Amino acid sequence: MKERYPLTSIGTLESVGAILGIQDGNHGERHPKVADYVEDGIAFVMANNLSTGVIDYDGCSRISEDQASRLRIGFSMAGDVLLTHKGTLGSVALVTEASPYIMLTPQVTYYRTDESKLLNRFLVYAFRDPRFQARLHAVGGQGTRPYIGVTAQRKLEIVNPPRDIQERIANVLSPYDELIDNNRRRMLLLEKTAKQIYQEWFVRLRFPGYEHTDRRNGVPNGWERVPAPSAVYVNPRTSLPEKEEHAFVEMSDLPVNSMVIQQTTKREGRSGSKFQNGDTLFARITPCLENGKTGFVDFLEEGEVGRGSTEFIVLRSRRLTPEFVYCMARSYDFRENAIKSMIGASGRQRVQETCFDKFFVFVPTDVLLRLFTDSVRPMFNQIRALRIINQRLRFSRDILTPKLMTGEIVA
Repeated sequence: MKERYPLTSIGTLESVGAILGIQDGNHGERHPKVADYVEDGIAFVMANNLSTGVIDYDGCSRISEDQASRLRIGFSMAGDVLLTHKGTLGSVALVTEASPYIMLTPQVTYYRTDESKLLNRFLVYAFRDPRFQARLHAVGGQGTRPYIGVTAQRKLEIVNPPRDIQERIANVLSPYDELIDNNRRRMLLLEKTAKQIYQEWFVRLRFPGYEHTDRRNGVPNGWERVPAPSAVYVNPRTSLPEKEEHAFVEMSDLPVNSMVIQQTTKREGRSGSKFQNGDTLFARITPCLENGKTGFVDFLEEGEVGRGSTEFIVLRSRRLTPEFVYCMARSYDFRENAIKSMIGASGRQRVQETCFDKFFVFVPTDVLLRLFTDSVRPMFNQIRALRIINQRLRFSRDILTPKLMTGEIVA
């Protein structure tokens, strides 16, 4: 076994500003509107796109090059290290793809290093070091809303070891992130496949045997077309067990483009939306709904009930299946129906629950519903298994990081 490094050979704590110059994406509060988003364009990276430790490009909104050029702020390139500093503090990711650049929300700072002095891959882990995170939150958490400006960021300290040690530490930790990202991509592919099956069978109505199935008024024989509340419980009453703490989901925990709710906290109290395994959590407030915030609950223990923000709607299967309800909630028509019902002051508009009375759902035959569930449930189960693996990988990586940074473990 290798000996531990003396702390002085690992590197002293030095302020970020003393080590490298900072360029950041926070020169103003200008922000594209939802109406500015396009199908294919420049990735516009928000704080929630960094929640898993990598940039979730699939979940990013897109803006045109013309719109990006008018903003003139927040241009980031491959090799930059991103750090969230407003609202959400301390999420870190390395920009691996940018052609030719990505745009950043004012919530994100980007750091561009001189690779001969400071390895960008190492900077990612220096920012994840619990000592750095503690200082970041101590400074940034003093106001009513978490925030730390660039001037204060420059004064924060990171470990600054020699370049060869930086590389050795990064080489130990990088494989964890690569595995996590590969699993994340697999989860997205599995979910995409499940949603495609739903679209093909229940939106386009090209289900198995559709060629030989008669229809009446557009409804296949044996099916029903009913208002959504006849097939789905909307905010069902759920009893919360007598416990001091329960799993709690914030709106910020809901994913934009996947079913996976990455993290929850334990909180005391009894208020908020109540949910159980198999439920779908559907954002009801702007711009969260337009951005796609929707999640599938599969992380609770058997019989456990969780609670969360009142700004999402709980959807539970009544005559369908949990997987069907989730795929339906992700469908364009379902979301558009909800968006059109929004009322309230600008920036705080909310979905009206009565809108679901106007959305009609196909309830297929029991045989076809069972066939759909048999097809997609293994995909949902595999996504859950990969999520658990990723949680364990993150835990192991985060245990190793401070030990490597102090020399307790030698790379």
